[in-house]
This record gives sequence, C-alpha cells and structure tokens, in this order.
Amino acid sequence: MEDKKKLLYKCAKELFSENGFKNTNVSAITRKAGMAVGSFYNYYSSKEDLFMDIYLEENAKLKREIMRSLDLSLEPLMVIGNLVALNFKGMQENPILREWYNKSVFDKIEQTYREKNGVDAVDFLYDSFLEIIEMWQSRGKMRKDIDSKTIMMIFVAIINIDTHKEEIGIEYFPELLEKITELIMQSLTKDQGKDQE
Repeated sequence: MEDKKKLLYKCAKELFSENGFKNTNVSAITRKAGMAVGSFYNYYSSKEDLFMDIYLEENAKLKREIMRSLDLSLEPLMVIGNLVALNFKGMQENPILREWYNKSVFDKIEQTYREKNGVDAVDFLYDSFLEIIEMWQSRGKMRKDIDSKTIMMIFVAIINIDTHKEEIGIEYFPELLEKITELIMQSLTKDQGKDQE
C-alpha cells in the first residue's frame, strides 16, 4: 500500500510540475500511476490534500537549502536580504512552489488543508529561522524586547509581501521590498547594544 501511495505522489508531482494544479485532475494522476480513480481515495482525501503534501515537502527542501547557503557571520540585514532573495528565486524556479503566487488557486488549497489538519497546520516551515533570531538576540545583534517568534513572523511577512506585488505596483516592488526590509531590520537592530528587558 505504501508503494502505491508513493507512486501516486510521484505521478502527481510530475503532473503538477508540468501542467499546474488547476490543469491536473485525479483521473490524470491515477492514469499515469496505472490505478483506478477509486484507488486514489484510499490514500488521499482530495487533489488539494495531495498537492499540499507535495508543496510542504518542496517548501521544506527549499528552506533547508536556504539555511545551508546563508552566511550567518554577516550582519542581520544582509542575512535577511539574502534570505528573501533566495526564497523568491527558489519559489520562482520550482513549478510546485510557484503555485503560491496563484492566489485564487492557493487560497482554496490552503483552506482545504487547514480545515482537515487544523489552523496551525500550515506554518510553512520557518521555524528553523527562529534559531538564527535567538542567536542574534543572545549576541546583542537584535532587540530582545520583542519575542523571537514575533520577529520570525515579521520576516515571514516580508517574504510574503511578494504575493501582493500586483496590488502594490510591480514597477515599485523591488525597491519597495528592499526598503521595507531595511527599515524593519533597522528597527529590530537599532537598540542592539543596549540592555533590553
């Protein structure tokens, strides 16, 4: 049974990568896997459920690659700038992760996944960045008066701003993202030498 589930996963990943989420259906996945459509539902409750499993795994891989390539000896502003750039590049280059930018599709997928798995199920695996923030706080490079998890979510918000670039205006976007990141980082590091409560 586990082999069949892996085969469905592999076939679905290939089809989602080639055709996108919207243009891939359960019958195409099962046909590629050489199974009956009914067999699909022995392993996954929906196409959305399977896609989110694939998405989360691809996202985890990207985050691990980013963590390995960051130079943590640089100042926090440079590290976060590199993090944002690497995340954007990785999302653009991966056809599964690129679905994140298709908000009408992704909002539905995420909602379905949250309903099945709970509100906290989709954290998009930024927890590894928490260790970096705590390291900076312990070394006096980042404010300690703001909880490290709150700071992590500020970084997640910076990364997610790119999903609103059409609303903001694409012509302003790259410079705006750079300035927002710089201003936030200045605020988070401005009192770095002081003993904060």
